[in-house]
Formats: sequence, C-alpha cells, structure tokens
Amino acid sequence: MNLTIALTTLLLCSACAFSQHIPNEVLFGNPEKLSPALSPDGSRLAYLAPDENNVMNVWVRDLASSKEEKITSDEKRGIRIFFWRFDGKSILYIQDKDGDENWHLYQTHLETKITRCLTPFEGVQASLLAHGPEFPNRILIQMNKENRGLFDVYSVDLETGDLNRVVENTTGTLQWVADWNLNVRASSAFGPEGETIVRVKVGEEWRELMRWSAEEFGGIFSFSPDGKFLYVVSNVDANVTRLLKVNIADGSKEVVVEDPDYDVLGDHGCQVLFHPQTHALQAVTVNRNKHEWIVLDPTIETDLALLKKENETFGIVSRNLKDTHWIIQHTSDLHAGKYFIYDRALKKTTFLFSSKPQVEKYPLSPMKPVTFKARDGMTLHGYLTLPHGKEPKNLSSVLWVHGGPWARDIWGYNAIVQWFANRGYAVLQVNFRGSTGYGKEYLNAGNREWAGKMHCDIIDGKNWLIDQGIAKADRVAIAGGSYGGFETLVGLTFTPKEFCCGIDIVGPSNIATLIETAPPYWGPFRSIFNVRVGNLQTEREFLESRSPLFKANQICRPLLIIQGANDPRVKQSESDQIVDAIRKKGKEVEYVVISDEGHGFARPENMILFANEVENFLNKYMKVEVLK
Repeated sequence: MNLTIALTTLLLCSACAFSQHIPNEVLFGNPEKLSPALSPDGSRLAYLAPDENNVMNVWVRDLASSKEEKITSDEKRGIRIFFWRFDGKSILYIQDKDGDENWHLYQTHLETKITRCLTPFEGVQASLLAHGPEFPNRILIQMNKENRGLFDVYSVDLETGDLNRVVENTTGTLQWVADWNLNVRASSAFGPEGETIVRVKVGEEWRELMRWSAEEFGGIFSFSPDGKFLYVVSNVDANVTRLLKVNIADGSKEVVVEDPDYDVLGDHGCQVLFHPQTHALQAVTVNRNKHEWIVLDPTIETDLALLKKENETFGIVSRNLKDTHWIIQHTSDLHAGKYFIYDRALKKTTFLFSSKPQVEKYPLSPMKPVTFKARDGMTLHGYLTLPHGKEPKNLSSVLWVHGGPWARDIWGYNAIVQWFANRGYAVLQVNFRGSTGYGKEYLNAGNREWAGKMHCDIIDGKNWLIDQGIAKADRVAIAGGSYGGFETLVGLTFTPKEFCCGIDIVGPSNIATLIETAPPYWGPFRSIFNVRVGNLQTEREFLESRSPLFKANQICRPLLIIQGANDPRVKQSESDQIVDAIRKKGKEVEYVVISDEGHGFARPENMILFANEVENFLNKYMKVEVLK
C-alpha cells in the first residue's frame, strides 16, 4: 500500500514538473538585480535593478548599513552598462536612443543625483577606452565626432566635463590601446588585403610592430605594467589564438597562455584578471566546452581553487582596489546567475542575490556539449538542450542559429533556449564553420561560405538530430538573430523544404545592400569582409547569388520576421525588401516591426512582445502541445 502511494506520488510529481509552464514575463522580464560592482574603496555596492516604473537603473548599497538607494533616473530604455569613477564620487554609464547604438556617456553624482551627458553630440557614438585608479578625475574615450567613419581618442575631465582630443585617427584604426598611464601607445587596423597591422608609438612616432594575414585572427589586449611589452592575442604560427607578450623594443614574442584545441580569449564571455593596483596579469579563461580558468599568478591560485570547489564555473566580476574582496558570479545552464561577495582573508563567500530568482522556481533543462560530423567530414561543435521531463524521442525541434557569424554559442543560461525547451522543443545550437573559438582552420573554413557550407552545417545538424532519434523529421524549425536571421532566410529560400517554418530576427536578406547601408564606422572592416564574405566592388553577382532576397519566390513554409526599426547594423530595409518580394508573389509572411528597438531588443516589454509573437507562430505551425 505504501509503495503504491509512493510510486503514484512520484509519477504525479514528474508530470507536474514537466507541466510547469514558465511565463514569458519570468523569462524575459527585467532581472531583479544584475551586474554588482564594488566601489573602489569596497564600502559600497552598485548594481542594476528596476525602479518603480520597471526601468533598469543603477542603485547603490552601503555595505555597512545595508541602506540602498536609486542613483540614476533613466526613464525608458534602461541602463545596461555602468562603471565606478575611481574616487567613488560618481557612476558613469552609456545609453543610446531606442537602439540606434549612438552611445552617449553619462555621469551621475552620488550625492546630488545630478546627471550630465559628457558627449552631447547627435549621431555620434562614444565608448570608454581606458581609466585607472591613478587618474580618478580623467578617463579616455573614443568617439566619431569629427568623422562618422573613424574614432578619435578624447580625454575627459570628470570634474569639469571638458573634452580634449588626444589622438586623431588618420590611418583607419579600429582599435586604440592605452598604457596604464592613460597614454595611447598602440593601435590595430586592417590593411587593403584584410591583413591586421599592429602599430606602437615610440617617442612621437608610430611604427609597425606586428602584421598577420587575413587568414589569421587576433588583436591587442593591453600593455604590461612597465609599458615595455604588449599583450597580443593572435594565432600567428599556431592554429588557435594564444596570448603573446611582445617586446616593443625588438618585436620578440613569448607565449603566455595557450590551449592545444581552443582559442584563448576566443569569445565575449572570456575573462582576464589584472591586479587592481599593480596591473600585473594574473589569470585568464579559455572556453573549452565551458569556461575554465588558467592561473598565472600563484598568489591567487588558492582563491581560484576554492571558488571552483563551490561552483565549477564562475566569473570574477568586480574587486576593490585593496583586493580584499571580490564579487563572484556563479554561472550555470540552470539559473540566470547568482552573485556572492568573497572575503579573501576569511576565504569565505557570502550570498548577495540571484539575478532572476523567479526562474529558479521552475525546472530548467541542462545544456549539453555535442559534436557531430559534417557531410565533408569536418567535426562540428554545438550544444543540445532537451525539454525537461520528456523522453528525447521524435520531438519537435528548433535549430537556434547564433549571430556574428564570427562568434560562437557558449554553455550557460540562455533564456531563449530555456524558453523553447520549456515549451517542449529540443534545441540544437550549432557552432558552424566560421564560428570563433575553435582555431583558425575552423574559422577560415567559413570564408566565402555564407549560404554555402555554413548552411550545410546547419542542415547536417538537423539530420544529426533526426538520426539520433531526437527530432521528428517534419517538425524541425530554424530560427536566429542577425546572421542567424540571415541563415533562417537561407533555410527557407535555398532549401525550402528542409524546415517546417522559420523565425528571422533582424537578419539581412541581401548581402550587397547589407554592405551598402552599413553604418559609416564599419568602413574600416570592409577589407576583411571582402575576404570572409565577398567583395562588393568586384563580386556583386556572387554576393547576390548567396542572398535570400533573390530566391524569395521559393519560400513554401511559414516565416515570421521581427525587426527593430532603429537597427543601425541591419537596416529595416533588409526586412522590408524580402517581405515585399514574398508578398508580391502572393505568399504570406508574418512581419513585426518594433518601433523603439534596434539590433536586438532591450526593453522587457519588447522582449515579451517578441516571445508572444514567436510562441503564437510556433503553436500555429509546429503543432506542439501547449503546456498549461
């Protein structure tokens, strides 16, 4: 009798766990708190949190009294990136207008709550270049104020707000790097054949330090504390990117960190630790299947080992200047991020907050690394997420394609992936050839393969899912944003019967017009784009042959397109033109334009709108049982 009751209870609990429908508001609404940062003296904690109007602003908590208050007063879009002034008197943050990416730099004084815009120039993009504790009243920014296609370097006086241009961009420079004394002494640019040229300033003269071909990849990272060496990430003389220490005087190189199979600092989630006062390089992460730390400074080895025991994957997101306390982020595929304050003397962590505690009330789905063979024998990497509580057989599935395309999917919490899985879909994320992180052979295999072998990799991923018995052959959708949106359009035009439906989010439809309408500051990228995609000046016919717009008449499966009206990278015209072409053929396409967004969606209202539109579309065409 007792055994029967126990088994019945277990079955009911399992069914209940699967049937827990996570509301869109929980997954895509604002986090409760995010991005904690210690003040330089360690006495206060700044973080992002929604205000009474559900707009993300900067709040500051006194760690001794626990008193906290809102500091900034953004009224609509919400702040996403901020940092402390090194004297602790103010918070600085960047903000654009409705997704136009013309970032302005703002400063809010903690005592007065008065905010001023330090870069009040229309149509201009500004970003932080360098700041340091030795110079609390000054920062360096880069800004395209004089020439919209090029970024000059400016010094900003944080007391007066005065701007002073310290470096004029006359060489098409893409990257400026300052030493620890806030002197701009290194730069990188693409040459006419897509080669990378690294220059350093010696005295008053700029001279070339390194050069590598368009088939290689990398960039400048920072200066050594003494200013005599330059840390460079490059795969020169290797397949994978390595962290090199380059002598400025003679150009000699020393390998600091390398991995035999994966790029060091190969994606946006990778971290580097410098000591907050001495600026000595202490540790870096490499993204294998997950991010892993490589320790260079033995003085923090015990700390990192202890933190790894508490949670296998973690980030160090903030430190005070005395280096006595760190802010730690525990990362996982099963929660949105948990933050702790770590006392180095006591070797103890204290919980601060979860980013989205409401998400943790629901059963989420593990993200598992997978590999499979492409049709030409190349080994492809990716991640598979299966719906919680369902047998992984004959499932409706989604190929979720990353943007870039010179980027990669990484392991960890992904709200969109969890959302698909919660609605009953298997989700496969393929790091197709051309993705970064796996070495230059993997990256270069994608050269000139938009709508070619890169697309074949996505099809091979779909077929692998079917061969594994996971996916139902006639119920596989394709979806993605930016390049992933382009790939969705390719899937429904070049191979119109491979997918049962597609969802394109801010994806280009014509490579030629994508290049022609790109923002002016993309100009210096043109030569490497010529190598990796194709040359608009000499190969327009080739680029158009790889563009979904010219095969719109072949679409025979349902398509949803979602576009931000202010997108500066993929203009609304990219979506408009393929929608018009489809409708002129008498075919249907669902089209949603979000008026106050750009290349991706920041406001929670718009993320929830996006989720509702996609959910309705999939319920209509995928015929998946709707969870109650």
